Amino acid sequence: MKTSAQLPALARLPTQAWLRRALSALPPQADVSTQLNELMGMGLDKLPLPGQGATLQRWQALALVAGHSLSLAKLYEGHTDALAILAELGEQADDAASCDGASWGVWAAEAANTRVIITPTSDGAVLLNGTKCWCSGAQTLHCGLLTAWYADGRGPQLVRVAMHQPGVNVSCEAWHAVGMAASASVDVTFAQAAAQLVGQPRDYIARPGFWQGGAGIAACWYGGARFLGEALHQTLRELPPEARGAFRPAALGKVDLALHSTAVVLRDAAQWIDNNPFADARATALRARLAAEGCAKQVLDEAGRALGAAAFCRDARFARAAADLPVFVRQSHADRDFTVLAENTLLQGGTPWPL
Repeated sequence: MKTSAQLPALARLPTQAWLRRALSALPPQADVSTQLNELMGMGLDKLPLPGQGATLQRWQALALVAGHSLSLAKLYEGHTDALAILAELGEQADDAASCDGASWGVWAAEAANTRVIITPTSDGAVLLNGTKCWCSGAQTLHCGLLTAWYADGRGPQLVRVAMHQPGVNVSCEAWHAVGMAASASVDVTFAQAAAQLVGQPRDYIARPGFWQGGAGIAACWYGGARFLGEALHQTLRELPPEARGAFRPAALGKVDLALHSTAVVLRDAAQWIDNNPFADARATALRARLAAEGCAKQVLDEAGRALGAAAFCRDARFARAAADLPVFVRQSHADRDFTVLAENTLLQGGTPWPL
């Protein structure tokens, strides 16, 4: 694993305003894969690496994309995470000609009773066999990073694979989601598909960037919740005070507190990661994720109650975000994460919550 000084620096996003303009100019009827390619063509996928001094700027970009489209954010976050993983583990996305300038996905979920098995070949490459579930964007992305296992049980081992090759079959049969439908988290079956190893077994989960990237997901959830909060905010601004009633301002007050509190947690987490780039960020990431999850649920509830059925039925963007956000947030491990956070807290000495 490379040291901080050896990690290549990806270009910094010039301004949030640039990304906002790019998002507003995306073809509205285009699928999310086409929209991702548009952002890549403008260089807006080259975000600062986590833990390199601009983690907050990275997360601000993720939140902006999520506020535009959560399904696009799912692919955008996966692609930018792949670039960061390859940089951290000493690889470059253009090392393989088949993945030069490619769009990437990261597929590390391990579904019950399904594994992708690695078979080494004589030329140093590997062949993949088995099924990988929950592969968002696999129908259209060029390349993937996925966790696989050796037949003797060693793993997880990260591998990279070109998706458009014989031996790669994508199935949509198990994907019935209404929310996040456009992200298409499909099953991929590999049958003697060629791939390359990335690092050694367990490098993927042992690297500092594992939890740093996990915290970045919280920025996507926050961005989706912020969009819903902004819809409520805009509606109340356009209503005369006498038409707002009592409960709508109260709902906005609750939304304000939820979003503000979560933004503080995310800023604190980003600063901690930048100050401790090689430390175990698990507790920091879990706090960020759980705070963003709680915020998303509260904002969705308060905004929905205050705006009523019209927002869900007559506002296409609000309806889509309201359907997408609960599905995206279920990437959280819920009470399992609370339990892990509690275990971490119990290991600390002294007062765990100083002011």
